Amino acid sequence: MLEKIGEAAFSSVGFFWKTGWAFVLGYLISSMIQTFVSKDKMVKYMGDDSLKSVSLSALFGGISSSCSFAALAAGKSLFKKGAHFIPTLAFLFASTNLVVELGILIYIFLGWQFVIAEIIGGILLILIMWGIVKVTYPEKLVKESRDRLDDEEKEEFNWKEKIKSKKGWYQVGMEFVMNWQMVWKEIIIGFTVAGIMKAFVPESVWKTIFLANQDNIGFWKLLENVLIAPFAAALTFIGSMGNIPIATIIASSGVTFGGIMAFIYSDLMVPPIVKVNAKYYGKKTAIYIAGVFFVAIVITALTLHGAFSALGILPESAKQIMKENPFKINYTFWFNMLFIGLTIVALGLNRKFKKSNSGMHMNHHHKDSVFMNIVTYASMLFVSIGFILHFVL
Repeated sequence: MLEKIGEAAFSSVGFFWKTGWAFVLGYLISSMIQTFVSKDKMVKYMGDDSLKSVSLSALFGGISSSCSFAALAAGKSLFKKGAHFIPTLAFLFASTNLVVELGILIYIFLGWQFVIAEIIGGILLILIMWGIVKVTYPEKLVKESRDRLDDEEKEEFNWKEKIKSKKGWYQVGMEFVMNWQMVWKEIIIGFTVAGIMKAFVPESVWKTIFLANQDNIGFWKLLENVLIAPFAAALTFIGSMGNIPIATIIASSGVTFGGIMAFIYSDLMVPPIVKVNAKYYGKKTAIYIAGVFFVAIVITALTLHGAFSALGILPESAKQIMKENPFKINYTFWFNMLFIGLTIVALGLNRKFKKSNSGMHMNHHHKDSVFMNIVTYASMLFVSIGFILHFVL
């Protein structure tokens, strides 16, 4: 048992080490976008449900934050400022599934086929969502949701001046720290759960749940995988970034390609996200959003699997990364050293921002539940003890 705990902790730390630089890169990019791009300017292009508006909203989301809660807050702000409901949903999905750091993470853990699928499937899912909402548009719910939100002041913004100023770059440091404050618990829990699953959950469990041993049932196995994967993702209570190592584990157990993609896409269906949407837009609208995404995810995952199968590029098992030593002196080591340095620079900028805005109250931090806090600190304790056990035993 002690050896298993040590193995789980070592795997958790190893998973994070392999991807640490990707997180820093992604959040630096997100922080600069959040600092130098005006939400009011975005809203000008998100005012209707046209293809152009939805496409631009997806682009805005793709260059935005991958933190689920930051994406929800940004989406709420855009919606209140006048963005149409459909572009708002496109922005939400893109900002958690089509961002740079997620693509890097997927490449590291799962391979290039999954990156291509993530991009193509993400675009397809947004288009399917667009069609579903246009046909079933809940006009009454949307009006009620807009009425729920408080008025927001129009921002005064000149990005050309801001990008040349010290205060603008100080704000980049502040946004970087705020992004990490909103996502670090999710990341810790996700990577800890992945390590525990790798060490303690037998491969046979995943094979049973996802019918991995039933090679003779073809389409029905794929359909079962795609239908059950979003619920499996929801039970983790973790968003997109934390779910990738877990997706790698179930991928190595023989789950279908379509099932893995459905699992990855389901970050906006986890209970904490649905709860926040209910707070912003109302319970009925939050359930409607989750339902629309579920249907779109199922259709997208089935389509991706069929297309990749027809082209003969379905990815092989992800077992190899499960066997690798994550602490080798390779590109990962040097990238981590570089981005640790950039993190120190960002922290310095944040300190200067706080000094220059000492009288201002910044309220960007998402308040987690007591349960989330308990699980986070329990995960940290487990990994700390287990990592020591790994080297002692």
